[in-house]
Amino acid sequence: MFSSRFHWDPSPNRLTRLLADKRRAGIAVLDLAESNPTHAGLAYPEEIVQALADRRALRYDPQPAGSLAAREAVCRYYAEAGHTVEPDRVLLTASTSEAYAYLFKLLADPGDEVLVPRPSYPLFEFLATMESLRVVSYPLVYHGGWSIDCHALAAAITPRTRAIVVVNPNNPTGSFLKRDELRFLQSLELPLISDEVFADYAFSEDAQRVRTLADTTETLAFSMSGLSKIAGLPQMKLGWIVISGPPAERAEARDKLEWIADTYLSVSAPVQQAAPRLLELGRGIQQQIAARVRANLAWLASAIAADSPCRILAVEGGWYATLQVPRIRREEEWALELLDKDNVLVQPGFFYDFESEAFLVLSLLTAPETFREGCRRLLARVGCA
Repeated sequence: MFSSRFHWDPSPNRLTRLLADKRRAGIAVLDLAESNPTHAGLAYPEEIVQALADRRALRYDPQPAGSLAAREAVCRYYAEAGHTVEPDRVLLTASTSEAYAYLFKLLADPGDEVLVPRPSYPLFEFLATMESLRVVSYPLVYHGGWSIDCHALAAAITPRTRAIVVVNPNNPTGSFLKRDELRFLQSLELPLISDEVFADYAFSEDAQRVRTLADTTETLAFSMSGLSKIAGLPQMKLGWIVISGPPAERAEARDKLEWIADTYLSVSAPVQQAAPRLLELGRGIQQQIAARVRANLAWLASAIAADSPCRILAVEGGWYATLQVPRIRREEEWALELLDKDNVLVQPGFFYDFESEAFLVLSLLTAPETFREGCRRLLARVGCA
C-alpha cells in the first residue's frame, strides 16, 4: 500500500526507551545532547516577535527564489564575512533539509548516488531516500585532527555519482574543509553541496580553512545555511542556497531550482518580510551561542585530567564535542549506563556513523550548570569503570 521509501524500523532504540521511562517517572535527566537553541536558556529579544508583525505579509506575492529584500539581507550576511554574493545567486528555502531535497531533485535521477561524509549528520540517508537516491559514504579520518580520505572518496565514485556533500564544519566532528581538500574535490568535476550552518562557530583562526563555497568559480557548488543555526532560530523556518561556479552552469542551475521552488512555494511571507530584521537580531543570539560553546569546551578540556582514560578529539568549530572513551564496553552500553545510573544523557558515536568504538558525542550548547554537572558524572563514571 505504501512507498518502499519507508523501509526503516520505527521502533524506539534502547536509549530512547530508557529516557522515556526516566521522564515518565519524573526523574531529572541532565541532557548533554541538547541541540535546540530555544531550549538552551538563551536570551531572545522581544523584537523577534515584533519583526513578524509586518502588514506587508498580508499580501501574497509569490516569488520562486524568495523576496528580493530577504535575499539582499542574506547577501549582507555574507558581505560581513568578506564574501561577495549577488541576490540572483540566492534561493530561499524553508530549511536546510528542504534545500537538500531541492538539490537532490536538481542533480540526480532515481537510483543515482550522492557521496556524503562519515561520520556526520545522520539525516542524509532519510533525505536521499525520500528522493529515491542512494547514499554512498566517504570516510573522514582522524590523526590528531580530522581530514577527508581523498583516496577512498575517489574510489567511491561510480558512473551514477551525481554530487559530493561536505558539511563545513562537520557535525559532530567540528572539522572544517581545508583548501587542499577543496582543490581535490574540484578536480573531480562533480557538483559540490556544502552544508555551512555551523560556519560562524569557529574556535580559532586557520588560513587553510574554507569557510564557504560561495566564492567558488571552478566548479558548480551550492552553499547552504539559514536562521536555524546562525541566528539560533530554527522555528522561523528560513534557509537558503547560494549558487556558485562557472556562469553558464550557475545560470542553468538557478533556472531549474526556481522551477522546483515555484512548484512548492514553501517559504512563508511573514518570515521573508522579517528576514532582514531577524538576521540583525540574530547576531546577538549568535554571540551568546558562540560564548556558550567556547566556554563549555574550555571547561571540559580543563576538567579532563592528564591521566584520564578519556580524551576530547580535536574540534575546530560547531556545537559539539566528541569524547573517546575506553573500549571496555560498547558506546551504546556507555550511554545506557550513564543514563541509567547517573541520569546523564549523551549520544553514542554510532548515531553519527563513527566507524569504530567507543565515542560519545556531547552538545556544547547545553546550559553551563547542566553541562558541568553532567560532565562531572560522566568523567567519574568513566574513571571508575
